[in-house]
Amino acid sequence: MKIDIWTDIVCPFCYLGKRRLEAAIAQFEHADELEVQWHSFELDRNAEPVSGVPLVDLIAAKYGTSRDQAVAQHQSMAAAAAELGLEFNWEQARYGNTFDAHRVVHLAADQGLAAAAQERLMRAYFTEGLAVGDRETLIGLATDIGLDAGAVRDMLESDDYGNHVRSDEATAKMLGIESVPFFVLDRKYGVSGAQPVEVFTQALETAWAHRHEVPEPVAVGGGCGGGCGAGGCGGACGA
Repeated sequence: MKIDIWTDIVCPFCYLGKRRLEAAIAQFEHADELEVQWHSFELDRNAEPVSGVPLVDLIAAKYGTSRDQAVAQHQSMAAAAAELGLEFNWEQARYGNTFDAHRVVHLAADQGLAAAAQERLMRAYFTEGLAVGDRETLIGLATDIGLDAGAVRDMLESDDYGNHVRSDEATAKMLGIESVPFFVLDRKYGVSGAQPVEVFTQALETAWAHRHEVPEPVAVGGGCGGGCGAGGCGGACGA
């Protein structure tokens, strides 16, 4: 059974959702029969490669909140991450454009390393305070998962895989996906947001048991993007 996931590297709900889905898969009886495919979704196509402005200040300015409110949002997000064994060092985060990072993921996918690329890039951004919009940084991170530095550099200096990113985003638009993370199980069961592990477990079991039947309604939770205002990030994404 296939699981398609739309996500952005700098979306905190995407990292939380990724880890919760992984926990659900770990206890799923048919885990070895699942295929996960990652899809690109840029929260801000117009972002500079690397912003020199602290993340909380960017959020406060974009959403018209106070800096204290933005700080509280990120502290809450860090606490939720800690419950999953993740470390969100939001004070060090270097927000930026993720187009090139998504291209690296697609390059990695050709070598069966898409999941490794997603994990490495997210950890770099959320935990290590690295700028995933910086090409030299991306090259180093790509080599960490076994990609050839020269091949990554050549790709970044070309237009390669840009069409993959745009195709993913076009598909997301066609499906009505406005916020991430968004998960599609068996090509028809949708789960939106960083749902609890139990919700992912139920979704996996339902999709498996009812393959080839009509789709179930989408489960909606916190996410980054157009849906942030309704039970979502409240401006914590950096989108």
